[in-house]
Amino acid sequence: MDSSKKSEEFYTKLRAQLQDTALWPTEYLYKFIVISEGDKIDQIKALFNHLGAVIKTTPSKNGKYTSVSVNVRMKNPDAVIVKYKEVAANVEGVISL
Repeated sequence: MDSSKKSEEFYTKLRAQLQDTALWPTEYLYKFIVISEGDKIDQIKALFNHLGAVIKTTPSKNGKYTSVSVNVRMKNPDAVIVKYKEVAANVEGVISL
């Protein structure tokens, strides 16, 4: 199975879970991990700019990676998934949790 098919299956399952577990619009917590060097954190921040997001960063113990938590009000499960895809497409090497 190729990665794009796995990815779409993941987002289909996520959409169903989000619809079943929350009343929309709601606050949603995104969690990402990026390599600390470069402008990857700023790239993530820019993608959530003007959405009223609260963004918290936490470096790993050795400082090589940074956890980025983004708490933002989203209007529906599709909007959540669009942002995940946008981050994946624009921030090289990002890991979404």
